[in-house]
Amino acid sequence: MMKKLLLSATLFCSSILVQAQKETQLTIKPAGDQVVSKHIYGHFSEHLGRCIYDGFWVGENSTIPNKGRIRLDIVEALKKIKVPNLRWPGGCFADEYHWRDGIGPRNQRPKMVNTNWGGVTEDNSFGTHEFLDLCQMLDCEPYIAGNVGSGTVEEMAKWVEYLNFDGVSPMTAIRSQNGREKPWKVSFWGVGNESWGCGGNMTPAYYSDLYRRYATYARNYPGAPLKRIASGANSSDYNWTETCMKNIGDQMWGLTLHYYTLPTGNWGKKGSATKFDEAQYFSTMKNCLHMEELVSKHAAIMDKYDPKKKVALVVDEWGIWTDVEPGTNPGFLYQQNSLRDALIAGTTLNIFNNHSDRVKMANLAQTVNVLQALILTEKDKMILTPTYHVFDLYKVHQDAKYLPIAFTSPDYVVGDQKIPALNVSASQDASGAIHISLVNLDPNKKIALSTVLDGLKWSSVTGQILTSAKLTDVNTFNDLNKVHNANFTGARKSGSLLKVELPAQSVVVLELK
Repeated sequence: MMKKLLLSATLFCSSILVQAQKETQLTIKPAGDQVVSKHIYGHFSEHLGRCIYDGFWVGENSTIPNKGRIRLDIVEALKKIKVPNLRWPGGCFADEYHWRDGIGPRNQRPKMVNTNWGGVTEDNSFGTHEFLDLCQMLDCEPYIAGNVGSGTVEEMAKWVEYLNFDGVSPMTAIRSQNGREKPWKVSFWGVGNESWGCGGNMTPAYYSDLYRRYATYARNYPGAPLKRIASGANSSDYNWTETCMKNIGDQMWGLTLHYYTLPTGNWGKKGSATKFDEAQYFSTMKNCLHMEELVSKHAAIMDKYDPKKKVALVVDEWGIWTDVEPGTNPGFLYQQNSLRDALIAGTTLNIFNNHSDRVKMANLAQTVNVLQALILTEKDKMILTPTYHVFDLYKVHQDAKYLPIAFTSPDYVVGDQKIPALNVSASQDASGAIHISLVNLDPNKKIALSTVLDGLKWSSVTGQILTSAKLTDVNTFNDLNKVHNANFTGARKSGSLLKVELPAQSVVVLELK
């Protein structure tokens, strides 16, 4: 009897050892023509809470280093991650924003109430010229959201003229009076925002007709063709996408999709940014992975009407949305940013990279002090969040050639539920270097990987990793670097194979040369 028990125990232990050592097999294929657009790595800055004011824009006599009141440490941090585009002025704010209130001498600009976000007074000191100065300092493209909800066709048409026309007209005369002779030639132009909700509570049929009217008068001026972007669906509203594709077609450059990851899935009580257990972490990541289904299904509808993929899917609002930090204005949407949020960022960007045949642009919500922010500020202090560090790792994918990947992920199991533990994307840059971004969502188990690079030549591998001891770990004003990127040594060449040991709860980017 004892021998049988010992034999059973030995077999059981051997079985566990084999399972622990079992490798996940990946195959990476050579690049075709598909490119991971740099614009997938875009950002969003709304007149909301402390994103603009007390974020990008400092007080008139501030001692914080600035140029024309634009905060320089934020500019330098964003330049480092090569921000390709910045969306402004909203969001919901865009459909109550009247651009002429934000030009001319600042002390003469009318004030307004920001009815969407906290009921605070907006002094319009940060307007069109200031935003475009910021974009020039960041060396990024501006993406302006026009007012369809409370604006007029004429108002939007004249804003485009003010921005883009290089000739003699009433708008260019005003622009010259305000200190700008030459046009900015802004390409990305949103025709409304969330027109199904805060942008006017419209039906898709009504909005798509209205879009055609507004877009007609948003003119292409010489040397300044517009990339007009229609206000698209909320989450799984596939009828909205169907209607817009049918009624607008290729009269738009892009069609938007908005989706936020809610830890609980409940808008009333979304869950804490910093206090959560593994069960809530699991539900958060399950909700994050829903982006794969949304992008796939919206893209399939777009394929039906646009098989040549001329119209871009623009996911211009995404990220985790939690309850605000205790003691902060509930209308300001200020939340901390943990390792969990970094895993969300890495996973979502992998999804976009893998759908880069259709997803040509995306914008994380939002850049500073709001929602899944890259940067948090407190007076002259600044935090780079875990999410910032993911964008720093992933900047290597911008405008690189997409490399297809085939693999079956191991499961991450909690109770009777499971999700894929692993997600991956890969690209090859102009120099020939291959970059592979890997996310292990399982907080308990490492993943052993064996990768075949089919037809791709390489001889060395280096890498960087973002992880921390706990999923709830955050960077604070007292501990700026608790969660940060570090060198990764868990990858090696074994014959023609790439062998990787991917730690639990980690984001890793490898470079093969």
